[in-house]
Amino acid sequence: MAKEKVLILVKTYPTLSNTYGELACTAGIRQDGSWIRLYPIKFRFLKDDQKYRKYQWVELDVQKNPKDPRPESFRPTNIDDIQLGEIIDTGKSRDWAERRRLVVGQNTVYNDLADLIARANKNQLSLAIFKPTKILDFIPRQADVDWSPEKVAAQLAMYNQPDLFDDGDAEEFTLMPKLPYKFSYRLSDINGVESTMMVEDWEVGQLYWSCVQRYGESQAVEKVKQKYLDAFSQKDLHLFLGTTRQYHGWAKNLFVIIGTFHPPIEIQRSLL
Repeated sequence: MAKEKVLILVKTYPTLSNTYGELACTAGIRQDGSWIRLYPIKFRFLKDDQKYRKYQWVELDVQKNPKDPRPESFRPTNIDDIQLGEIIDTGKSRDWAERRRLVVGQNTVYNDLADLIARANKNQLSLAIFKPTKILDFIPRQADVDWSPEKVAAQLAMYNQPDLFDDGDAEEFTLMPKLPYKFSYRLSDINGVESTMMVEDWEVGQLYWSCVQRYGESQAVEKVKQKYLDAFSQKDLHLFLGTTRQYHGWAKNLFVIIGTFHPPIEIQRSLL
């Protein structure tokens, strides 16, 4: 067991686990830039003063996850002791310089998909920063609108069982709504190799539901596409990639996009 200081970069949209309930995978980098995956964490069950934000430093005790062979996978040993630190913000008085230094300035940025896949299949890594050479499309596909009834029943039974010490004021637990779309990027790498990767970060889900409330379901998907395809094309887009435990070490296309890093494009200034 060891205490780690981690800059949070990734939080995926929640999934339902038969073992742990509703979970969101969290990942970030240590002070030396090395990646670490924190799982399982029941994010929505954390106290308000423990709910970390993206680009926030946190400190917590972790140990290597014995059930996950991926090299970056650790599990929190006492989530109640998580300590929140500085948020690396980008207000009007600050630019992205500090985020750039921490995220890409001291980490490897890959641009060759074959190289990344080979390293993952050798279990050298399962988290990485990838810079696509070209974004070709952002693809929404309809998915099941609801979680499976079996999983819902199991989750609600797990969370809403009577508590002998409950004073009667606790709110009944409700599951996060399932996204009715799966979103993917179609992109190419430095060798012109094309790939389609699913986007599974929390932010794409939040954006979709926000657009549903603001514009209605008929326009929500188009608004999401406008940001991820049109707006991000004007940024210096990097992608945080991760493998899933199920496909790690053998699949041909084993990475999913678990987050985006999109600072403004830096303009090289002339020395003259």
